[in-house]
Amino acid sequence: MSSAQELFGGGVAVITGAGAGIGAGIARYAAHELGMTVVLADIDAAAIAVLRTELQQSGARAVDVVCDVRDPAALERLAEQAATHAGPVTLLVNNAGVEQFGYLWDTPVANWDRLVAININGVFHGIKAFLPRLMADAQQSWVWNLSSVGGVGASPLQAPYIMSKHAVLAITECLHQDVELAGHADHIHVQAVLPGAVASNIFESAGAVDFGDVTMAEEHRAAMLKVKEQAMDPVEAARAFFDQAAAGEFYLVSQGFVRDAMAARADVLIHRRAPFLPSGEFTVPTD
Repeated sequence: MSSAQELFGGGVAVITGAGAGIGAGIARYAAHELGMTVVLADIDAAAIAVLRTELQQSGARAVDVVCDVRDPAALERLAEQAATHAGPVTLLVNNAGVEQFGYLWDTPVANWDRLVAININGVFHGIKAFLPRLMADAQQSWVWNLSSVGGVGASPLQAPYIMSKHAVLAITECLHQDVELAGHADHIHVQAVLPGAVASNIFESAGAVDFGDVTMAEEHRAAMLKVKEQAMDPVEAARAFFDQAAAGEFYLVSQGFVRDAMAARADVLIHRRAPFLPSGEFTVPTD
């Protein structure tokens, strides 16, 4: 079994949504622990500029590129800039994502459209821009698409987000098959990333509702912010992802309870049970 250093060390990682949270954690781990050149892509120019400076001051190689993943042309430009300023891509991380709280029927149409454009379309645009380039290059490369523990379950008051993460998981599973069918599985490795509770600002910046049961939506935000207090450090999550990727696993998880959620989902489907409503306050299980 190869180590992450052997497979990824010295390569180039392109990470969308790199300005904070899991994206920044992957960037820091890739740069500091694996000596990778990181291409930091985010719509938040200030955030990636700060991270790029931080990494460069520590001796790491980093490039920041302002990129709105909703725009397919922006992803094409990102692929071109990565090739020009960093070199052939070893790892593509389609990570950019947003949250939405509230009852599904209260969700503003604009918020729904924005979430779909970022969480689902953004992954597709990344694949569309980078896969032809990876296929044309015989070097070993990896594609990570960020799903979630929510991608194997259901949750009230988060339907748009949960839906999007189920979609990303399905996209990734199908892409894995597409790459094999097209004859590129010998050098392109597609993997699904399913974080559990990993510290980020996604709950603070989550979409809200401006009519209907606003109170319920904001109470759920408050509950998720309590979960954040128990969340895993993004750099430690990145370590887990890289180690599992190097071991050749397809589903990369941050914590053991994500595997438990996957098993629970399989059991629900096998026995054709309706989704149950969680009771009590959610806490992060200790692995």
